[in-house]
Amino acid sequence: MKIARTAAELQNLLPTGAASALIPTMGGLHEGHLSLVRKARKIADYAVVSIYVNPLQFGPNEDFGEYPRDWADDCEKLRGLADVIFAPDDAEMYPTTQAVRFSLPPIADELCGASRPGFFHGVATVVGKLFNMVRPSLAIFGEKDYQQAHIIKIMTQQMNFPVQIVLSPTIREADGLAMSSRNNYLSADERRIAPLLAKTLANAAATLQKTVADVICRQSKEKLTAAGFALDYFELRDAETLSAVAGQKAVLLAAANLGKTRLIDNIKVDLPD
Repeated sequence: MKIARTAAELQNLLPTGAASALIPTMGGLHEGHLSLVRKARKIADYAVVSIYVNPLQFGPNEDFGEYPRDWADDCEKLRGLADVIFAPDDAEMYPTTQAVRFSLPPIADELCGASRPGFFHGVATVVGKLFNMVRPSLAIFGEKDYQQAHIIKIMTQQMNFPVQIVLSPTIREADGLAMSSRNNYLSADERRIAPLLAKTLANAAATLQKTVADVICRQSKEKLTAAGFALDYFELRDAETLSAVAGQKAVLLAAANLGKTRLIDNIKVDLPD
């Protein structure tokens, strides 16, 4: 496994014509990230994992300073899996003040975007820069961040990035909690409660009828609030567009705070005729 700190170093490590797969991360790696690297090794010649905590996607009162950073542990977890770690510093990623941003579709200001203004603009900016710096054939993202993946797919298509976007299923703990670097923030009591978010999504999906979706979402919110979650949203959206449901393919999406930890999750739903 090799490490590159600049785009020039990275390009010198990747043979011309090789198909590389990029797995963008902010470190704090867990089994969810590693599953993406394993997928990359199956479908590409080289697996490139980027590790960069992107300041543009953090709001002024968010956890940029607290976000998990453990370089030695991340490298150990990637040993034998990744071919190259791309770990740029701020000067490499943003050599001047980043004045140019992507203009994103309205969905970027809904769901997570409504409560985290500018978040997806920061994500799109860093992913676009990584595409230009790494020049991958493929980029792999987890479905846990469903809205993020949706926006990146739109950006990639409309900006003509020559990158194939590959999605991979959410990886969960044994009790159903979606794996996330931020799960480390949970206290012991919060960690015991946290799987209820995934369980409530699954229960709602199992009983969902299109005509009573609002009722089920409201009841799910009430249940989670009573358990101690501060709900941001719990909504049914079209699986392809993330707008109002228009067909049978839908997705239930939820975001909530448990203590100081923000949890997000989703589950796909096949609606009845």
